Amino acid sequence: MIELKDINKSFHLGGETIKALDNINFKVNKGEFVSIIGPSGSGKSTLMNILGLLDVPDSGTYNLDSIKIDKASQNQLSIIRNNKIGFIFQNFNLLGKLSAIENIQIPLIYKGLKKDEAKKRAYKLMEKVGLKGREKHLPNQLSGGQQQRVAIARAISCEPEIILADEPTGALDSKTSLEIMKVLEELNNMGQTIILITHDINVAKKAKRIVKISDGRLYEEGIY
Repeated sequence: MIELKDINKSFHLGGETIKALDNINFKVNKGEFVSIIGPSGSGKSTLMNILGLLDVPDSGTYNLDSIKIDKASQNQLSIIRNNKIGFIFQNFNLLGKLSAIENIQIPLIYKGLKKDEAKKRAYKLMEKVGLKGREKHLPNQLSGGQQQRVAIARAISCEPEIILADEPTGALDSKTSLEIMKVLEELNNMGQTIILITHDINVAKKAKRIVKISDGRLYEEGIY
């Protein structure tokens, strides 16, 4: 499904060149649940941005379902991203003036579903993530864990092939973190491919495969 070959990415800051990713080789098969663990500054956010088609490498190749991502135009990248990838962020990224159900509806409507159909699917997703009855609540009327559940429902609303979760428990307490990870595990058990970025080994261990990133280099599981 995903194959990165010899990926390199550098940034220039104050006359200095910083190598964020150093010759990355990485594969993810359909249905896998992989965690990428590393401290701040290790390159994990840069890797996430490249995997999510939000940034491009300086060199190397990226194949996604046989699509040569490094050869795609910006418009093609946007279409691929919208159809194949769902994002979950540490700070939820919900629209504060919209209800939970409306936040979930947005990508569905953007994809072309009629409003009634999008609403019907959004209600089902709210139930799926355990928030039935909270549909009309605004984000500030929900706990952090509930907001993240809404974010998960939004991420899977368009049935993406891949979920990229960037520190999805980073803003949550330990008990709520376990609840969110259980939701992700259940999605994976139903066949959803998930790549999770984290700095927390206890969160990383919930995945079925662990990869470490350090100083822009990847090291496969077995290190713990």
